[in-house]
Amino acid sequence: MDSYDEKILRMLMANARATWSDLASSIGLSSPAAADRVRRLEEKGIIKGYGVAVDPELVGYFCTAFVAVTLERAELRSDFLHLIDCLKEVQECHHIAGDYDYLLKVRCINTKDLDRVISSGLKSLPGIRTRTTIVLNTLKESTRLPLDQVHPEKGE
Repeated sequence: MDSYDEKILRMLMANARATWSDLASSIGLSSPAAADRVRRLEEKGIIKGYGVAVDPELVGYFCTAFVAVTLERAELRSDFLHLIDCLKEVQECHHIAGDYDYLLKVRCINTKDLDRVISSGLKSLPGIRTRTTIVLNTLKESTRLPLDQVHPEKGE
């Protein structure tokens, strides 16, 4: 990855709808060269996909929670991961160090819906313990990475 790729990533993280022309003019390459670089970033898996940032509350999801999960036995892992993949309310699943095995970010319509996800969904597998923290207000949420901290541009 070079400085052109980093500039492309910064621009796409800010505006994934940027045109090839927009990308090209902002980084100093031709449109076909910018498109080729984006295609290579996609092929390498650096760009995993494109999406739309939706305000959850404006579409009816008023409850966000973080659910810490402990598996009582290691052999539960594959069934648990399959279940997580099937639960659409689970937006993120992180394997973590510490007192728990996994940390989930869950979005639901309300707390009754959250109860359904935990009681009928997560705890449908035996040997799963959970601890839930309900979010009162989200002050910052981002998918942008501070690339300049990992790869500072020369001269800055």
